[in-house]
Amino acid sequence: MSRNIMGVCHGGELMKNFYKHSCPLAEETVRNITWKNIATNSALPAKLLRLHFHDCFVRGCDASVLLNSTSNNAAERDAPPNLSLAGFDVIEEVKAQLEKTCPGVVSCADIITLAARDSVSFQFNQSMWEVLTGRRDGNISRFSEALANIPSPLSNFTTLKQNFANKSLTVQDLVVLSGAHTIGVGHCNLFSNRLYNFTGKGDADPSLNSTYAAFLKSKCQSLSDNTTAVNMDPNSSLSFDNHYFANLKLQQGLFQSDAALLTNKGSRKIVDEMLGDFFTEFRQSIKRMGAIGVLTGDLGEIRKKCNVVNS
Repeated sequence: MSRNIMGVCHGGELMKNFYKHSCPLAEETVRNITWKNIATNSALPAKLLRLHFHDCFVRGCDASVLLNSTSNNAAERDAPPNLSLAGFDVIEEVKAQLEKTCPGVVSCADIITLAARDSVSFQFNQSMWEVLTGRRDGNISRFSEALANIPSPLSNFTTLKQNFANKSLTVQDLVVLSGAHTIGVGHCNLFSNRLYNFTGKGDADPSLNSTYAAFLKSKCQSLSDNTTAVNMDPNSSLSFDNHYFANLKLQQGLFQSDAALLTNKGSRKIVDEMLGDFFTEFRQSIKRMGAIGVLTGDLGEIRKKCNVVNS
């Protein structure tokens, strides 16, 4: 679209039903393929949600996380925070189908955002939040930027607050989006220091519930274990619900970054509020996250394949 039609600043806004005329079945295709995959792999919602989060926090929601490294560039997906990402195959399957029905129209960035929503929605058999579309794909992906921008599970509250502020997200968004830890798993090496060597003296994190710590020690038996994973929500790890916040109140947040939400008065208050209507707030926060740094109008491109830039 030409610049003067789309508005200022190469721009354009994200909008509802962006593909209504150019690819009418785009959103239905994303949902059908996502749901088909989840029907045989119940771990996928956590993976697709995490893929969306890790994409948006580096260069904005531009599908840069999907790009492969090349001989002269180390890409985001090979950076340590992204080595355990999964769900790439689902995105590629959706993309391949859409390239058959409407070639060169639907961006990989929109596919990630829609698939994240649809993956969580599968459990409820209905769409759980609105996704505005019209993102375009970036063509830069840097290992170093993933390291610099993705919040660490070892972070304290001050660092997390700054990570989110850097993306124009608030403490409210930080707490609410942390609630996504109600599904999925965490690897031992990202929290076992809390069990075995919290201050460097072979001690445990005193803010961790002792019964929960004993349970975690039975799963992660040493600091060097980097293969074992445990459920982030011990009681309902496949169900998208507000149990994360109840667990947090019981000192059963898995990561240091989870426990950190209780160390600030303001964020503690939000944790309490999320014991009520978490979904309403999650809808708002994930919509804000999905708009970080988006490329629209004539910026970026529509990749033919999600893992390589167009030649």
